[in-house]
Amino acid sequence: MAQYLAIDEILDDLHKEMTSVYEATVVSRSGMHIAGDSPKGVHLETFVAMSAILLGAAETATGELKDKLRYVSVELSRSRMVLTAAGNRALLVLTASNDVETGELADKATEFATRIADKI
Repeated sequence: MAQYLAIDEILDDLHKEMTSVYEATVVSRSGMHIAGDSPKGVHLETFVAMSAILLGAAETATGELKDKLRYVSVELSRSRMVLTAAGNRALLVLTASNDVETGELADKATEFATRIADKI
């Protein structure tokens, strides 16, 4: 059973460490919202479902390479997104300012996703 309060605390810690992160969302692999926030003005169900599909499609597409997918990066005109697995049952989606480098954002996403995976 997911420990929702512990996950919320982890997401709070992430926001404190990375002020450039706008939203941090934990999503089940089936595309359901678990915890966190989503970008303002988006339809939550669509955002989380498409995030799960995006990461799943990248894992499927790269599966034959015999290598493990670390993260998916989406570069937007005013922001960026990084999606990474949070164990076998969830993923972490971060949206952030373009001021933060993708590699730095991905490293933090991976670090916090590992912590989240222990709570799912």
